[in-house]
Amino acid sequence: MADSDFPGWHGTTIIGVRKGGRVVVAGDGQVSLGNTVIKGTARKVRRLSPGGYDVVAGFAGSTADAFTLLERLEAKLEMTPGQLARASVELAKDWRTDKYLQKLEAMLIVTDGKDLFVITGAGDVLEPEHNIAAIGSGGNYALAAARGLYDYEEDAEKIARNAMAIASDICVFTNGNLTVETIG
Repeated sequence: MADSDFPGWHGTTIIGVRKGGRVVVAGDGQVSLGNTVIKGTARKVRRLSPGGYDVVAGFAGSTADAFTLLERLEAKLEMTPGQLARASVELAKDWRTDKYLQKLEAMLIVTDGKDLFVITGAGDVLEPEHNIAAIGSGGNYALAAARGLYDYEEDAEKIARNAMAIASDICVFTNGNLTVETIG
C-alpha cells in the first residue's frame, strides 16, 4: 500500500507558553484516522519526573513513536539530571543518526519551567522566539492566536487555553478536550 493510499493518523495541536515565571503546555485530545475521529480524549501532554526532576512534554504524531521518544528523553534526563537542553540535544542526535529512531514520526515540546524546546526528527532542538511553541496540525493556528494574545493577557494558562480554543475552531483535526500541565 502506498503512503498516498493510507489515510494516516492525523491531528493534534500542542502549545507551550512561557510567561510570568511559568510554562504551560496544553494539548487537545483528538485522534483521527483519515477523516474519522477515532478518539476525542487522548492525553498528549505528560509530566515526566526522572530522578525527581520535573519536565512536561507534549507530543504530536504517532503515539507509539512519541512514547518511544519520551522513554528515550527520560533516560537522557536520568543521565544528565537538571540539564534539559543537553538531554534534548542528545535525544535529537540519536533520533537523527539511529536507523530505528529515524523512522519515528513525531515531534515533541518539552519544558522544565526554565527552558522550552521543540525537538524534531530532523535533529532540531529549537528554542522558540516570543516564548511560544506550537506543533501539530493546528499548531500554526494556536501559535498565531497565542502571539496575538501574549501582550494582552498576563496568565500563561489563559493564553494557552484561548489559543487552543481558536485552533480547535479552525483545524478539523483538533478538538477542545484539553490536557494542561503547568510548571515553574
